Amino acid sequence: MYKYDHIDQTLVDQRVTQFRDQVERRLNGTLAEEEFRPLRLQNGLYHQRHAYMLRVAIPYGLLSAKQLRTLAFIADKYDRGYGHFTTRQNIQYNWVELEQTPDILAELAKVEMHAIQTSGNCIRNITSDAFAGVAADEYIDPRPVCELLRQWSTLHPEFAHLPRKFKFAINGAKEDRTVLLCHDVGIELKKNAAGELTADIYAGGGMGRTPILGSLIKQGLPWQVLPSYLTALLRVYNRFGRRDNLYKARIKILVKALGPEEFARQVEGEWLHLHNEAKQGKDNFTQAEWERVAQHFTKPAYQQFSALSNETILAAAPETERAAFARWLERNVKPHQVPGYASVILSLKPHGTVAPGDATSAQMNAIADLADQYSFGELRVTHEQNLVLADVEQSKLLGLWQAAKQQHVALPNIGLLTDIIACPGGDFCSLANAKSLPIAKAIQERFDDLDYLFDLGDISLNISGCINSCGHHHVGNIGVLGVDKDGEEWYQITLGGEQGNHASVGKVIGPSFYANEIPDVMTSLINTYVEHRTSDEPFIETYRRLGVAPFKEAAYQNNGKHSKGALA
Repeated sequence: MYKYDHIDQTLVDQRVTQFRDQVERRLNGTLAEEEFRPLRLQNGLYHQRHAYMLRVAIPYGLLSAKQLRTLAFIADKYDRGYGHFTTRQNIQYNWVELEQTPDILAELAKVEMHAIQTSGNCIRNITSDAFAGVAADEYIDPRPVCELLRQWSTLHPEFAHLPRKFKFAINGAKEDRTVLLCHDVGIELKKNAAGELTADIYAGGGMGRTPILGSLIKQGLPWQVLPSYLTALLRVYNRFGRRDNLYKARIKILVKALGPEEFARQVEGEWLHLHNEAKQGKDNFTQAEWERVAQHFTKPAYQQFSALSNETILAAAPETERAAFARWLERNVKPHQVPGYASVILSLKPHGTVAPGDATSAQMNAIADLADQYSFGELRVTHEQNLVLADVEQSKLLGLWQAAKQQHVALPNIGLLTDIIACPGGDFCSLANAKSLPIAKAIQERFDDLDYLFDLGDISLNISGCINSCGHHHVGNIGVLGVDKDGEEWYQITLGGEQGNHASVGKVIGPSFYANEIPDVMTSLINTYVEHRTSDEPFIETYRRLGVAPFKEAAYQNNGKHSKGALA
């Protein structure tokens, strides 16, 4: 993984010193809150419902075991013993004290981490494929490009005060595991017929109040000119983005208003001017820069093994454990580029016990040990709020599974109904209209039978506590959105969303429900699917074949009576 050089380390150390002074002045009253707010946001510090929340960047989702141990240490010393992994491949601490935040940033800086640009109207943490560098379907390892763009965008003076926040996702594989089309800019890396690395650029995607899939605006862009092209794109947005209306300030609104073709034309015109300057060495990436960064993304010291069949792997398990181990192999273990290795997803979605995406400090320390023992000391964060050990010897899968069970991160529910994506919601977030976590807990408790979940197969269920859609409810096969009606918490259901290569935005099925109705609504939706599916037909395909009508009828037949009640 990337290692800081002197410039990187100096930058983050100076930011810590700078922020420490700002916090001291805020505490002694010489810096007013309205002046302090943009400064703290630049360092990922929010004031939430009950306390300050600090959001820490995990660039393109890559962590070392040492860094994870530091995150655990911070959770113990400065928070309440846990952290929350988000859909943006970040981690959030929900109970920090303002006066301690410079100390937290100093601890992060010791292990080459920071919270810069995890909030504010700037280019946010760049996300990518959690299986980058190891995925069997990968065209190109996107991490060098991710790192180059991270360095290009960090504290970029021209883009520190955009109309709104700005999010990049970068993919380099056949399967999109980044929700590429739901970002302000999605970058699809490929190689052309000559073997040269190029990028297709998608712009204007996003969720939130107006969910829109991004549009292709540029194909076959040479990777070297990404800085000048993206500068041109951001300049057009910076110039014409709506600053008079918070709800219409995202680039998706501009692209929709202009039309993708006109937006692309304006970007092209701006870029041609910049590109001509860049040909003289002003703005583009160089091969030397690529080599400087790419040297940190070499393959680990793989041994030469023959690939093992699942039958061979299963044979190593005691007969009494074989069925459970087989389920885990099916749902949590993914193919690898190198024979004899696999990638393993550790589930942070235990049924009804903790919030989706939460990990205790004890779990983080234990998972760091697992990374050291089984995966060359590295791990990844997925946008589905799980963790990945990317380089596990197939012959050691049984030992890893047994160790992961001890930490309650081996539940074989990856991709199933209870692998729920959820934001912190009204329990923590001051923007939320309703709570997300009790809803997730109630659904997990209702659908706790693994035999039944395996029979249902792949179903994505995403929950957001407000229209900002931090829980990605728009792209869940089933989406749940918390809404406020006259001071009461209600929940709106969407169906038909999907992420990946066939991304789509779900549609609202009708009036919203009370919290205590949601488990029954889910049961009605799932029963309708089971009744109408053909053999091995996934939920999303059944929905698209039948349309919304039978699902809507079932949801409201026995529910939607609007009887008051709430989940604890």
